[in-house]
Amino acid sequence: MSAIQQISPPVSQLPFDGRQSWANWARINLFGGVAQTLCTLVIAVLVLKVGSFLLRWGVLDAVWYTTDPEVCKQAAGACWAVIAEKHRPILFGLYPYDEHWRLVLFIAIYLVTVVVSLTPALWNRRLLIPLWVVSFAAMTVLIFGGVFGLRYVPTSEWGGLPLTIILFSGTVLFGMPVAVILALGRRSHLPVARGASVIFIETLRGVPLITILFVAVNIFPLFLPAGMEINKLLRIVVGIAVFFACYQAEVIRGGLQAIPRGQYEAAASLNLTYWQTTRRIILPQAIRISLPAITNHIIAAMKNTSFVIIIGLFDILTATTAVMQDPLWRSFYIEAYLFVAFIYFAFGYSLSLYARRVEKWTDAGRV
Repeated sequence: MSAIQQISPPVSQLPFDGRQSWANWARINLFGGVAQTLCTLVIAVLVLKVGSFLLRWGVLDAVWYTTDPEVCKQAAGACWAVIAEKHRPILFGLYPYDEHWRLVLFIAIYLVTVVVSLTPALWNRRLLIPLWVVSFAAMTVLIFGGVFGLRYVPTSEWGGLPLTIILFSGTVLFGMPVAVILALGRRSHLPVARGASVIFIETLRGVPLITILFVAVNIFPLFLPAGMEINKLLRIVVGIAVFFACYQAEVIRGGLQAIPRGQYEAAASLNLTYWQTTRRIILPQAIRISLPAITNHIIAAMKNTSFVIIIGLFDILTATTAVMQDPLWRSFYIEAYLFVAFIYFAFGYSLSLYARRVEKWTDAGRV
């Protein structure tokens, strides 16, 4: 018997992969004993009861479209009509109603740019760099306005899903480079760089995000020279990005520590400099090792954008809370929050799926 056969798990411990019949797999994994059979039956009953309730409430007895809230109040199921009635203020917040078409284009350009940028077959600097420049310029013009006959809209009137996208994207784009620098600094042999990184990381990790946002909005302007002002939204993005970077730096540092010393010795034998070794050999391996944890913090950063409620910005969650104060539709807040939850889930699950694909791509060349 070969070594591979000796360490292979028994069939009963393997998930269904098509190599065995469904009946055989169910007999082994679901009805393999008295206790296992009882657990399977109890779970099946619970799933059927909950599933049947959700089917009746969410589909069969639901109201899908009406402009009269009284129709929803008389219905036995969910009132999805509240989404059709309130989707624009939920998705776009305080942004001028007549200008919502600009935000639709903004989101479409953003999604197309992200999808193209994450597609390996399209990874070409001649394509991506012009795409990023044009997309960023187009999105800036659309959301700010003030040119080409578009009405100027200040950041104080931004809200909804576009604001969530801006906060999330700014956090990741600004935070990841800072995280890498802090992780390298914490492992540096230079006492000043190492000490500064440790103090920065440990200080900000020990402070709640709400405190950082409060400082960015209310305290930081007090230290600026008279007459100087930095945009409130920019201060918030920087604050969230720095908070994100401190947690992400520790994740990357864990990946750096997992690199075998032989990798450094091999790079030294090739006479590579510190930055060549870090950029070409060490950092790519560290990020690959830390990818699941990195993805976890990126998804958390997306959800942390909801904290801006405390400083008066109307992200998609805050906008939903404000919209559902309407006394005519207030009783259908569950449906509205489920709609927002689905949007968060769609973004988070998409990031998770993509991270899993990246893990498979990076593991393809491993022995």
